[in-house]
Amino acid sequence: MLMAGAMAPHLMPAAPHDSIDVAILGDSNAWIGGDGCDKPAGWNKWFKDKFAPASCRSYARSGATWTNTALTECNIAEYSETIGDDNVVYNQINRLAKAVDSGRQPAPELILIAAGTNDAWFAEKRPEAFAKTAAEAFADAGGSITRRPANSILTLAESVRYGCEMLMERFPDAQIVLVTPPQSVAAGCGNINKVGDIIEECGQRMAVAVLRLDHAGAIYATAERARRNNTTDGTHTSEKGARRNGYMIANWVGAMLQF
Repeated sequence: MLMAGAMAPHLMPAAPHDSIDVAILGDSNAWIGGDGCDKPAGWNKWFKDKFAPASCRSYARSGATWTNTALTECNIAEYSETIGDDNVVYNQINRLAKAVDSGRQPAPELILIAAGTNDAWFAEKRPEAFAKTAAEAFADAGGSITRRPANSILTLAESVRYGCEMLMERFPDAQIVLVTPPQSVAAGCGNINKVGDIIEECGQRMAVAVLRLDHAGAIYATAERARRNNTTDGTHTSEKGARRNGYMIANWVGAMLQF
């Protein structure tokens, strides 16, 4: 029984997040929400509205992959909206660190990384992406993988570990959330699930929270193949799909993480 004046749990106001600075990394489904997370086609706009943090900035890029290549370099100046050697999460982390160092971005308390669609979709561009399992990527017990150059990290599992360890070293007080790629008509469910499984296992090995958007998100590839509803093209969210995903991510993060 509720005490007089108490509120039912489902009516309780959301915990305040107005002291939390958020940084978002990822690919086109965040990029279409804009760097300021203010465009309704991207889930990050709706996440920002629902979560109501002190600040929320996106470093996502269309075409970005988790997986690095043998030609990947530290490059924070290039702007690309298509898949490329330097259009990787690694360089989004470098841009975030530079923005914090220059005072343009507060050090984030929460970092969301929503990537992996392009690793699944353009597997021919990342031919070694699936060459190691998560277990193999963590077999090296000799310390942080970041002691190696990024262009020697050529598998998806190692790239996820590399990026997360970079963030842990640079922002040790931040909570990291890995969001697996949503279902996609173009990328196919097989590779999307494979990418999601690798990201999830990497997160478990690092005690990093993981949200399986391919299991719980707004995009259901079979339905989108028959009729566009939550996407515009079977992969990229419509405003409706973005709102559903953004609200879900905000609710899940607020419930699962401690601030």
